[in-house]
Amino acid sequence: MEGDRLNSPSTCAVMLEALGHQLQFSQDPNSKHLGTTVWDASMVLVKYLEKNCRRGRFCQSKLKGKRAIELGAGCGVAGFGMALLGCDVVSTDQVEVLPLLMRNVERNTQRIVQSDQSSGSLGSISVAELDWGNEEHIRAVEPPFDFIIGTDVVYKEHLLEPLLQTILALSSPKTTILLGYEIRSTNVHEKMLAMWKSNFQVKTVPKSKMHHKYQHPSIELYIMEFKHNGGSIRAMIDNQQTDLEPGSEVVEEEEEESQASNDSAVGNVRDPSIEITDHEQQAVKSPEAEGITDWEARRIGSMAARLLRDVKIT
Repeated sequence: MEGDRLNSPSTCAVMLEALGHQLQFSQDPNSKHLGTTVWDASMVLVKYLEKNCRRGRFCQSKLKGKRAIELGAGCGVAGFGMALLGCDVVSTDQVEVLPLLMRNVERNTQRIVQSDQSSGSLGSISVAELDWGNEEHIRAVEPPFDFIIGTDVVYKEHLLEPLLQTILALSSPKTTILLGYEIRSTNVHEKMLAMWKSNFQVKTVPKSKMHHKYQHPSIELYIMEFKHNGGSIRAMIDNQQTDLEPGSEVVEEEEEESQASNDSAVGNVRDPSIEITDHEQQAVKSPEAEGITDWEARRIGSMAARLLRDVKIT
């Protein structure tokens, strides 16, 4: 019941400074939908864009006017990173999440316009319903897109196939895909990477390319492009193989930290069904210890929540 909730979108918010703007994202960690919580991978992605906005493929001059779509947008954090670099962004999610997503888009757009009326740094950002695999929803957003982005969109194995089919349907051969992901299940992670590598050229972003503070061993960023094999995207959709071998993961040479050290650092070898709950994530939002930043407290709390879930009191 609404009246019994400890938090609501009107009283619970996460602040994030990004590309010179102070953004505020309302969230509702006590809802029954994972999309109403701000997850850390979205902040890592935005701060990566901020660090790399002056050169390379994500520099502002190259992104101005490009079309981007955010899958599983949730509270809309990652989409604003692309919009602040000049992209025209469509942030999408399931219908239950749209009211909160639209609220965040409207409020942050107003904050940016009011604080920076003359620079024109903001592209545009709109909201649309998109259930993965729904052909009507896909047609409505008018693909193809120059960029497809998403953070923490895969947490169950059954989501992998519809996500891939949706990405293919939204793409052209020149589309760039940027995904942020926190490893919570090695089983899902291995199958996800095997699926990506069978369809795309995959680069794992080195930690040295991320923001020095907004990073963590269990959070990865992947940049993916289509393999130039002469085949059409439609053919890829028709011939897609979903029965993948989990042992096909190969860590990219650019990655400076090995996956093995990541797993040992955060205890990732767990049952695929284990996830961090909304309540556990929210519990670490306001650190009391002197000298601990919000980001550090979120990561410490996330790790503690995982460990506590494995403890059985007899």
